Amino acid sequence: MTEPVRVIKAGDLVAADPTAGMLRMRAFELPILWAGQVITQPGAISGWHHHDRNESSLYIVSGVLRLEFEGTDEYLDAVAGDFVHVPAFTIHRESNPTTDPSLAIIARAGGGIPTVNVDPPVIRRTGAR
Repeated sequence: MTEPVRVIKAGDLVAADPTAGMLRMRAFELPILWAGQVITQPGAISGWHHHDRNESSLYIVSGVLRLEFEGTDEYLDAVAGDFVHVPAFTIHRESNPTTDPSLAIIARAGGGIPTVNVDPPVIRRTGAR
């Protein structure tokens, strides 16, 4: 028999996959699916990390989530209502450039290690000097 449909209440989320500057909370984890949320406090900048072979999808519920990626000094800002796709093995970090916390819902598919923290990458400057 397969598992029944279930509801994971907000109070039942558990702290998971620590990366400096972020609070990830796991709702559930299956062999090929991880689901939860991340809260990024105002002014916080996370550590650099990737999500192994997991494709990650984030839905921004509130606030602004800024994303930086290995190999460039450019960034992308996602706001409430936006979806973000982070491909597998992409080294990145998130930050919150505002005065309000940001909240994003996360779904990862692929079955890899949920979070792999790494040393900061060498940033290639794209602007004129």
